[in-house]
Amino acid sequence: MTVPTGEGRGDGLRRLGGLALLLLILAGAFLGARGLADWVGGLGGVSDVTAPPDIQPGLPVSLDIPAGSTARQIGVLLAEAGVVDSATQFELAARTSETAERLQAGRYDLETGMLNDVVIDLLLAGPVVETFRVTVREGLWIQEVLDEIAAQTDFTATQLQQALISVESPLLQGPASDPVSWEGLLFPDTYDFSLDVGPGDILQRLADTMVQRVEAIDWSELESRDLSVYEGIIIASLVEAEAGVDADRPLIASVVVNRLEVPMELGIDATVIYALGERGSSLTGSDLEVDSPYNTRKYAGLPPTPIGGPGFKSLEAAAMPAATDFIYYVLTSATGEHSFTASYDEFLGWKQQANNDGLIP
Repeated sequence: MTVPTGEGRGDGLRRLGGLALLLLILAGAFLGARGLADWVGGLGGVSDVTAPPDIQPGLPVSLDIPAGSTARQIGVLLAEAGVVDSATQFELAARTSETAERLQAGRYDLETGMLNDVVIDLLLAGPVVETFRVTVREGLWIQEVLDEIAAQTDFTATQLQQALISVESPLLQGPASDPVSWEGLLFPDTYDFSLDVGPGDILQRLADTMVQRVEAIDWSELESRDLSVYEGIIIASLVEAEAGVDADRPLIASVVVNRLEVPMELGIDATVIYALGERGSSLTGSDLEVDSPYNTRKYAGLPPTPIGGPGFKSLEAAAMPAATDFIYYVLTSATGEHSFTASYDEFLGWKQQANNDGLIP
């Protein structure tokens, strides 16, 4: 009988250890396979949810995916609605493509019997938000702005006016509850809004856009004349009211700032019309004497607020007036062009000719 040596005993122990390790690996593989089967069959032990039997493909389905939904929860919603065949298969497809964490919440217009990959692509792109469009024209008075928005929405002008109280703007000079404080501070443009927007949201968007447009402009030239940005917006509103063509905007702005520096009355009829609160009629002698701080024929300096909503080109013109000595201008073209001069006699001559041509009363 041969007695094993120490080296042989070590080999035996090593063989036993290797066998134990193999058994552990096999056991792990077995359990892992069962776990994988459980995961694929029900994802963590949760039974699968499948589409209703015999559901007809191609039927429209409007489905809300709540914020914070997991791929599993989304799969359940899709399967219950018949959009996909199986919640488990949908989740597996999302995890396999590494998109499970990027599926977006929202309302989706889907249909029954869709492929998992097609649905995943739609949820990655995000919901198509239904919108409506609102256009606000340049030069409108604040009440006209509210009326124009009301005409394009389900809100009344009264509701919009009440909503002004909640709107904020660093440009605001008076109480938010007073519509006149908002004169010229709601930027005229075309906007798209979602269907669930409120009146305050609409007005805040216009106010924010005006702030953005104003901040995009260099006002240092105007400020060097000891005029504030808000006074620049007032000048821009005068330019908007007077200009018929873009080329005239910086020239009209130059007349305004030149008259302020003389100083002399601005004499802009658009301010008188604003003071009267009536558009469309020729001004009479008594109209020109209306006692209002907006009447720049009667009172020197700028009116207390803008007289309408200026567009971006008028804001730019107000910030950077043309370098001229002009203090007079007259409408001398049926297409809206003005003629500019520093000579009073020349101004009178152009004014008479414009009257003869029926361009001005």
